[in-house]
Amino acid sequence: MTAEWWERSRAAETERARELLRALVSELRHRGEAPAPLRARAGTARYRTDVVGWYLRADGSLGVGEQGEYYVLDVAPSVRARFRGVHLDPAEPPLQVGRGARDGESVELAELVRRRLANP
Repeated sequence: MTAEWWERSRAAETERARELLRALVSELRHRGEAPAPLRARAGTARYRTDVVGWYLRADGSLGVGEQGEYYVLDVAPSVRARFRGVHLDPAEPPLQVGRGARDGESVELAELVRRRLANP
């Protein structure tokens, strides 16, 4: 297994995850769920962001943008962000969210999508 193989494998996983997120956005729009401004979090603090979309997790730690972009909404605490908000760049979506995390914190992206559609 070469580095090239690992890169192709990771790219294929990312594309499958993006397809899941685009399908989620399509279904949310079909249901009439309007996107809303997402807020980032740092502990108990909440900051405005420049992202409009939907929360992927009920706890507000992950979001999906209007075009299916994947956003991690946990940010570092910042006094400046309290006043100006934060800029978020989309991340590469994984098929297994929280891979390598503590037991019970890792979940398949497909399961998160299913839960989101079940609990509007």
